[in-house]
Amino acid sequence: MFELYLDSADLGAIHALSASLPLAGVTTNPTILASSGQGLQQWLPALADIFRGQLRVHVQVVAVTTEAMVAEALELAALPYDIVVKIPAHAPGLAAIKQIKRQHDIPVLATAIYHVQQGWLAALNGADYLAPYLNRIDNLGQDGLGVVGDLQALIDRYHLPSKLLVASFKNVQQVLQVLKLGVASVTLPPDIARAMLAAPATDRAVEAFSLDWRGVHGERLSFQS
Repeated sequence: MFELYLDSADLGAIHALSASLPLAGVTTNPTILASSGQGLQQWLPALADIFRGQLRVHVQVVAVTTEAMVAEALELAALPYDIVVKIPAHAPGLAAIKQIKRQHDIPVLATAIYHVQQGWLAALNGADYLAPYLNRIDNLGQDGLGVVGDLQALIDRYHLPSKLLVASFKNVQQVLQVLKLGVASVTLPPDIARAMLAAPATDRAVEAFSLDWRGVHGERLSFQS
């Protein structure tokens, strides 16, 4: 089943967008959380209130060594929420993912993926989600869509249980291109989510319908006419 996430710690934006979007939950990283000025102990209960407890939240470790990342992952998993622990897909992080998935039943997302081999190794180490940074890859002069497509092809070919959770979008067109590749999930910043909801032509059509109706029936609704 496809999963749509918001990549944000802005509770106001999350609350507003959750009214229209079929959100599976929220993704964060240390930069996003720090910019909100909140810590997890304050932010998670407020987020749970918005979703009435029905959400999955991806929280990234801030530790940098393998041992510290494993220890932090265990503490995050012990919190009373459906948390996926995000761990960077570099050598220390891959070691942490391997250890966690072999010894503990904790969902893990391998994050900050810029190359196919990073995601491939994370998948082989048992990562539940893989987060390639689409637009950031493009900004390095490489092919972000190609990295996503190659990773999805490897997952499909070898029947791996890992899911792609694609991050880092600059426009709606990138999102639609990724969806055509058959990925299992994406996470959108609020501005891209709002752009996906925008439909000026539909708004104009609705306004015309309303004017035509009121011209004949006034303020009566359809069932009152």
